[in-house]
Amino acid sequence: MAEVDVRKVSILGKESIHCGFHLIPYIIQTVIETLPSSTYVLVTDTNVGNIHLSAFQAEFDSRKGNARFLAYVIAPGETSKSREGKAEIEDYLLLNKCTRDTVILALGGGVIGDLVGFVAATFMRGVRFVQIPTTLLAMVDSSVGGKTAIDTPHGKNLIGAFWQPEYIFIDAAFLETLPAREFSNGMAEVIKTAAIWNETEFAALESRAAEIFAAIQTPSVNFAGRTESTRSPAQQLLLSVIAGSIGVKAHIVTIDERETGLRNLVNFGHTIGHAIEAILTPAMLHGECVAVGMILEAEVARQLGVLSQVAVGRLTRCLKAYNLPVSLADPRIASLPAARSLSVSKLLDIMKIDKKNSGPQKKIVILSRIGATYEPKATVVADKVIAKTLSEAAKVVPGIPSKSPIRMATPGSKSISNRALLLAALGTGTCRLKNLLHSDDTQVMMNALVELQGAKFDWEDGGETLVVSGGAGALSVPQDGKEIYLGNAGTAARFLTTVCTLVQAQRADQRTVITGNARMKQRPIGPLVDALRANGSSIDYLESQGCLPLSIAPAGLKGARIQLAASVSSQYVSSILLCAPYAAEPVTLELTGGQVISQPYIDMTIAMMHTFGIAVERETDPETGRPRDVYRIPKGAYRNPAEYHIESDASSATYPLAIAAITGTTCTITNIGSASLQGDARFAREVLEPMGCTVVQTATETTVTGPPVGQLRALGLVDMEPMTDAFLTASVLAAVATQPPLPERTLQDGSKPTTTRIIGIANQRVKECNRIKAMIDELAKFGVETSELDDGLEVYGKPISELKQGVSVHCYDDHRVAMAFSVLGSVIKDTIIEEKRCVEKTWPNWWDDLENKIGLEVEGVELSSMHDIASASRPTEESSQASVVLIGMRGSGKTFIGELAASTLGWQFVDADAVFEEKHQTGVREFVQKNGWPAFRDAETEILQELLSQNSRGHVISLGGGIVETPKARDILKAYTQKGPVVHIVREIDEVINYLGEETARPAYGEPIIDVFKRRQPWFAECCSYEFVNYTGVLSSNGGLAEDESKTAPTLMSVRDEVSRFFNHITGQKPNLAPNLAKGRRSYFLCLTYPDITPALPHIQEMTAGVDAIELRVDLLRSPKDFDKIGPYIPPVSYVTEQIVALRHKTALPLIFTVRTVSQGGQFPDHAEKEAFELFFTAVRLGVEYIDVEISWTEKNIQDLLARKGHSQLIASWHDWSGNMHWDGTPVEAKYRLAHSLGDIVKLVGKANELEDNFALHRFVQRVQAAPDAKPVIAINMGVEGQMSRILNSTFSPVTHPLLPSKAAPGQLSFAQIQTALHLLGQLPAKKFYLFGTPIAHSMSPTLHNTAFEALGLPHRYELMETAMVGEEIKAAITFPDFGGASVTIPFKRDIMPLLDALSEDAEAIGAVNTVIPQKREDGSLLLYGENTDWRGILHSIRRSLPQTVLKPEAALIIGAGGTSRAAIYALWKLGTKTVYLFNRTRASAETLVAAFPEVQVKLVDELGVWPNDGPAPTVIISTVPASATTLDSAAPDALYLPRSLFAAPAGGVVIDMAYKPAETPLLALATNVGKNWRTVMGVEVLLEQGYHQFQLWTGRHCPKSVVSERVWKVYSMSA
Repeated sequence: MAEVDVRKVSILGKESIHCGFHLIPYIIQTVIETLPSSTYVLVTDTNVGNIHLSAFQAEFDSRKGNARFLAYVIAPGETSKSREGKAEIEDYLLLNKCTRDTVILALGGGVIGDLVGFVAATFMRGVRFVQIPTTLLAMVDSSVGGKTAIDTPHGKNLIGAFWQPEYIFIDAAFLETLPAREFSNGMAEVIKTAAIWNETEFAALESRAAEIFAAIQTPSVNFAGRTESTRSPAQQLLLSVIAGSIGVKAHIVTIDERETGLRNLVNFGHTIGHAIEAILTPAMLHGECVAVGMILEAEVARQLGVLSQVAVGRLTRCLKAYNLPVSLADPRIASLPAARSLSVSKLLDIMKIDKKNSGPQKKIVILSRIGATYEPKATVVADKVIAKTLSEAAKVVPGIPSKSPIRMATPGSKSISNRALLLAALGTGTCRLKNLLHSDDTQVMMNALVELQGAKFDWEDGGETLVVSGGAGALSVPQDGKEIYLGNAGTAARFLTTVCTLVQAQRADQRTVITGNARMKQRPIGPLVDALRANGSSIDYLESQGCLPLSIAPAGLKGARIQLAASVSSQYVSSILLCAPYAAEPVTLELTGGQVISQPYIDMTIAMMHTFGIAVERETDPETGRPRDVYRIPKGAYRNPAEYHIESDASSATYPLAIAAITGTTCTITNIGSASLQGDARFAREVLEPMGCTVVQTATETTVTGPPVGQLRALGLVDMEPMTDAFLTASVLAAVATQPPLPERTLQDGSKPTTTRIIGIANQRVKECNRIKAMIDELAKFGVETSELDDGLEVYGKPISELKQGVSVHCYDDHRVAMAFSVLGSVIKDTIIEEKRCVEKTWPNWWDDLENKIGLEVEGVELSSMHDIASASRPTEESSQASVVLIGMRGSGKTFIGELAASTLGWQFVDADAVFEEKHQTGVREFVQKNGWPAFRDAETEILQELLSQNSRGHVISLGGGIVETPKARDILKAYTQKGPVVHIVREIDEVINYLGEETARPAYGEPIIDVFKRRQPWFAECCSYEFVNYTGVLSSNGGLAEDESKTAPTLMSVRDEVSRFFNHITGQKPNLAPNLAKGRRSYFLCLTYPDITPALPHIQEMTAGVDAIELRVDLLRSPKDFDKIGPYIPPVSYVTEQIVALRHKTALPLIFTVRTVSQGGQFPDHAEKEAFELFFTAVRLGVEYIDVEISWTEKNIQDLLARKGHSQLIASWHDWSGNMHWDGTPVEAKYRLAHSLGDIVKLVGKANELEDNFALHRFVQRVQAAPDAKPVIAINMGVEGQMSRILNSTFSPVTHPLLPSKAAPGQLSFAQIQTALHLLGQLPAKKFYLFGTPIAHSMSPTLHNTAFEALGLPHRYELMETAMVGEEIKAAITFPDFGGASVTIPFKRDIMPLLDALSEDAEAIGAVNTVIPQKREDGSLLLYGENTDWRGILHSIRRSLPQTVLKPEAALIIGAGGTSRAAIYALWKLGTKTVYLFNRTRASAETLVAAFPEVQVKLVDELGVWPNDGPAPTVIISTVPASATTLDSAAPDALYLPRSLFAAPAGGVVIDMAYKPAETPLLALATNVGKNWRTVMGVEVLLEQGYHQFQLWTGRHCPKSVVSERVWKVYSMSA
């Protein structure tokens, strides 16, 4: 055997862990020589086996002797780690006559090791086995310690045993074939071990991530590394890391093999991590979930006061260095559909099942510092503590701080920390930075400097001191063209823009790219870039002008004279100042553009530069002696001081000081005083003292004592330009400042005495958010009035008792918004801070310090609905359970629509008039006559408040028409739109007038109705968030039925269906979105290109056959008066509304609302942005499902639309007609990123010049769809050459139809054409469908389905398969690869069930299957699914035909007790029918049916027309008996007599005869002749309805109803 060097690790007293490289020969030799056996069995999975099995086989064959070598290969993945997987291996061993001397080798990752180890523990009561882990995770974790297990549906690793392997062979060469993500997955466990045990190892992991990655990314040649002499330094490092981690675990296992205490320590991060993994597996790996778990459990330790923020920060940085997620907000997690299930309650519930727990008490491993734990075991932690950490929101419990007088320090200054990092990195020598802020912002700066290879960072004193080894200004372009990502760190972005000009290039084509998140890409950087460009630097904008991302040439900074506009941000000035010493020439920096913003920050920069050895000279005016805005910076290099102590953050200090001020307590902040470099240090003297606080300030400390609670003074006028970041703190204090200001501060313009006018803060509009707007909007929620100024705002103070409680504050991902409102939360009950984690930017442990150092209790809050995006102008909607409020003119149909909506939602309906009359014990008319209109309006408003308070969830509330007459009621309604939908019910005014002419219950207006309508109309629009147009064409004036519909496919949507669609959508109960947008499916929309869609409405069903949505090209609409206008056009909002309503009356398909501009191929004017967004908001109000918004519109307007869109989705689109957009170019990448950040769906359209352009597009889509945060993408090329892209596009492909007047774009294809092309390309294989049953020769099903296949261009065929029984012929058909589905009719509806793998809930309840659907499991195997659509056919027929006055049938009658009756009972139950009468000649059969549906109130009828207990007459009648068995002749023998009294219900109803022939059965004839307002439904109609649904289940496509029904009726009439 070749020479080999191994490192051995002892466990349980044996050196059984052998580590090295290229060990396969060594493994086989060691096993054969030391573990003699008759049989060696190697178990692996297909992934590992394909790479390594042949090498093991060859090595064994070369030295096996008389022993057998068997290999068993299983499927990869966690699903194999099951009871079934274990049994398969055991059966293999038994089949091959393996005995007790067998040695089993487990070759693979953790799944193989756990599974095979458990097999070894139980086979023949225990056999020897060897672990050969091939993943890093298995090497350092699961293979060591003897824990073996399998998973069950109840959880992971719940059944297993402790069974120690004879050997564990760690061959690090296996890692060379391991994907990078899997390597990072294993590093989580390595980091975990170092974190709990060895700080020195942890420090090495912190600093040497790049070297460790290099060890696996460089494949070894000629078995390099097998011996010590051939090992590279990277291999030595990797082996040292692995062996070191294994050594710790081996030591722990040796002491505590059975996990009774100490061994629990290796579960650090696992308590929470396993719970996360249980929800996110398999999309997220074990180590990735544990990484997040480690941070969360470290935060639990920090919350308990045991662990410092320094340690949490170090752990976070280390995990990030190995590409591991550190929060649930990580895009890799947040983009997963399963992530929506990561609720606090669910995670806590999963944590109950944890082997470490003691009964109900949860245990977590608590760190005390890096390298040590709080206890030598897991610690009991209360659910409340865990929940607080996990919660995305926080609530400060009001009270007096228990720690008063408070004495504390705030974290290091962000401003000074970032400057110190940059100065020390650019300097020469070593500098130790003390009190550095450990936050997201400083982490971003450090990471960027490492990427630029500008400095080396190490930690001392347990992470309290950062040692910076300066690079003397030597910087390099990041390796491999890597972009520097800065998140939302504005300081880093501005400083690094100039730093990147200093970079030295290795090649001429190199550039440095700096980028950030969506908000960072909106924040301005233009003035700085302009100044640098003017100085000779080459800087390009990659997306929007004036914002990141930037591409910067590494050409050095020229220097000499630089002019800079400094009125937006002082950070521009500091950026150039800090880099100026390294310019080619001495720099003279001249600031232009008027008032320089935040001068104290510029002074801070100059003072710090002086400390680091560079003196900046500021020019003075020779005449006045005043300083000028001109600075001279000499050439030179910074000289690093040995140590630099960073001041505490003065901006952060304002929050604890403000808490003292607002609660009347005392707080001292150390390390911040009058000698501070920071402008915000003046906050105590210049803001808090004038507000009535007592302030004592020394050079290094500040103490504030607040006045008695409620006694703060207003500030009057205050210029906060020197301390702009502190204005948010001042604003929340001003909100409760009710005492008049000091005389010298009093405003002289007649303002309220409680006014605080803050000026000098214009720059706060371009911070993390528009902070001025954010404060105005969020203070408004508390009832605090404000006014916006050009450079600030006014706040009008109110007593604390008058501020609203229970406010949920949206923070716009801004740390200062969150901390400022937590101050207000200390006195206002139930104030919720929604995004608590945004404080991590500057004070990550703020919530812990609030409790532990200040003494205010903080609770975690789990929000019922988290919103990704909100606007400072209006928050998004609350929970989908929020009650719906209806407003509108009397007579508009609020009660009718409201009762329908409540019925479809399963909610309660409340009529405000009825509540009014019950409360006041008098009618509305009488109340007005007695007390007058003003008194009625006051009483009505009071009831509105009560209704919204007492019925805030799960109700539909209908209000009186005049509710909008008073400002107070309007304010209440407008405020409610922030929580739930307010829907304006709109009806034609003529119809309203007709109705009110007949109505007598309400008082007369005393003025013309039209005048009332005109006065209220703007108020209705002002107060509503949605509009529902009550299309009255369905009803005549007396409530009777409109003209009967054709027996062919119905083209009229019932009001019932439209109410269901609209209210389910806007509440989010069942958003009306296209299901085929799901990954792996194909979806299409029809582009309507009519100027007026009305003429096309009769053909809508035919044109939309097969598609998933309809696009209304709003830009192509022309109102009748403008029909002849040519060129760009803005259609009136009212006309667009009419078009949408008319379309809704014909189809339930989702609508896509598109306003295409001229420059992107449409007819809408490019610059009419205001009008465009008025149309978009109209679409939202009308409940349109998809809105196409071009990304060229102003991003602020798009963000506002995003905030208001509710459950509608945005398609962020870009169209390039030039043919110059290349799918592999940077511009299209930039457009994609912008569209991705704004839309739910991305749409990019180019123009193909040649066939290859389509393949480039396809590659682009494949690449972006592989990203973890991928969204649906519509990507197509226009033109004939681009037709291939339309065929291959899978998301919302636009299609045309021959009936349309024109194509919406060149190259468009019809739906049928695309299906034909897909079939020819092999993407749509032909399938066979069958009807099983007997007799079936005359069935209409083949006509129905084959007509549909043909109409849609689908290559499938539907055939009859008539057999005497469910036998081999049917069994063979349903298992053939080309089986597409089957209909099942009598007598096989129950006989087919044993052949199926699963049944729908409906089929199980009915006890019969009429539809078989083949489905693919995740592993690719076939699953046969049984469904029942009979009941859906019945239900839809009832819903479509039931009189509108019947919301839910009180009673229904079923005649017959056969199989179809079961579906009928189920349909009536789903409809909400209260009582079902059942008549059958054989009572025993009827009783059996009653017993089958215990949840339905079924009453047996002995005589038709006589209802039990004088119950109500039925409004639905369904006959399931043959027509020949019924008669209208009372004297006819052996036939069921049908009396006229069946149709006695005064409201009318619907009668269905399930018999196919004759066309007019006796029952239908009787209904036609004697039933007033009764609708008849033939059996063929029900067949069609259930067939339509069956077709959709098989194909995922809406059936082309019009053409199908026409063909079926034609065939039916010929055979009738």
